[in-house]
Amino acid sequence: MTELDDFRAQKDEFFATGNSPLEPGASFEGLTYFPESDALRFKVPLEPSTGGELAVGTSDDQTRIYQRAGIVRFQINGTDTQLTLLHHIGDDGYFVPFRDATSGTETYGAGRYLDLDLEVDGMVSLDFNLAYNPYCAYSEAYSCPLPPQENWLTVPIEAGEKTYTAEMD
Repeated sequence: MTELDDFRAQKDEFFATGNSPLEPGASFEGLTYFPESDALRFKVPLEPSTGGELAVGTSDDQTRIYQRAGIVRFQINGTDTQLTLLHHIGDDGYFVPFRDATSGTETYGAGRYLDLDLEVDGMVSLDFNLAYNPYCAYSEAYSCPLPPQENWLTVPIEAGEKTYTAEMD
């Protein structure tokens, strides 16, 4: 079992406990994922941002304020791509909400998330195999930040969590 397989098994176990974001009465058979992809792992420098604050809309029509922490640039299938990393005051690490060409078909329509840390050498490890659905993908009871337009990718990110379809008991 790889480290990613272990991570996914632990997440499925959490969702199966009943303390997860699933709607009450949902029958849980496990989350679905794209196969692990080494091509969607990057170690890239964080380019500091001069963009300041960013108001981010949420799934329940609220607004949350984040700081633009910086930009990471990388290539996917020969396409130059970039994402803005966000930071919420009081939180550790960086938050990356994003949409891609799989959003609304193979993955949750509103987008997915990555959580990242800055490494000692100033680099960021960007592993799309760890991309996950926000809690609002499982229940409307949650308020989830929506990816800002600057994090809407035109390329498909075929890694990480796929769309969840609940089956009710």
